[in-house]
Amino acid sequence: MDINYFKSQKFKEDLHELLETVIFVIVAVSLIRFFVAEVRWIPSGSMRPTLIEGDRIIVERFSRFYSDPQRGDIMVFYPPFVELKNGPVLLFKRLTGFFCNDIAYIKRVIGLPGEKFEIKRDKTGAYTVYINDKPLDEPYIKSKYEFTPCEDPRVNCGPFIIPENNYMMLGDNRAYSYDGRFWGTLDKKQFIGKTTFRFWPLTRIKMLTTGENTSYNQPQ
Repeated sequence: MDINYFKSQKFKEDLHELLETVIFVIVAVSLIRFFVAEVRWIPSGSMRPTLIEGDRIIVERFSRFYSDPQRGDIMVFYPPFVELKNGPVLLFKRLTGFFCNDIAYIKRVIGLPGEKFEIKRDKTGAYTVYINDKPLDEPYIKSKYEFTPCEDPRVNCGPFIIPENNYMMLGDNRAYSYDGRFWGTLDKKQFIGKTTFRFWPLTRIKMLTTGENTSYNQPQ
């Protein structure tokens, strides 16, 4: 390339156009990630069998502006023990996803604000979640018999009342999930978005709406 090109007006115009394009792309990506949706991948087995290691999912973000999470929703969130700092560089990373190291978890909404939560084990060794003293039907969990024991001093099986604007989050793989039993309830301000679609691998493509994914029956 002619070295004179870099000194020409054409080079300045091309550079200006390139910078405008880059800025537009960054702004567009940031707006889409913050207001619409983003792509995430599953790094652990805490949500087995619903989600397994390596699954790619779409996390929808716009509904959080007009509605609260519902029981059975699979949510991505910042855990309560992570303090999010909001400097300009950190905000840029969080909005765009470029070089972002924020810790995010994915679990299912089990208990809602104001409800009584408890986990009990019966004579057969099966564990059941109780909401307001009524058993919760959970066909999506890996096993009723594979739970972190309530006798474990790290675990809080209740009973307790979930505080206002807080939610009880549990993984579907109850023997291998670091969730609300260990770190307590989650403030709604920590939510990032709701998982709506698994698009990879191709053999596991599926919509992950609350009704289809959980077959949840509201306690009577």
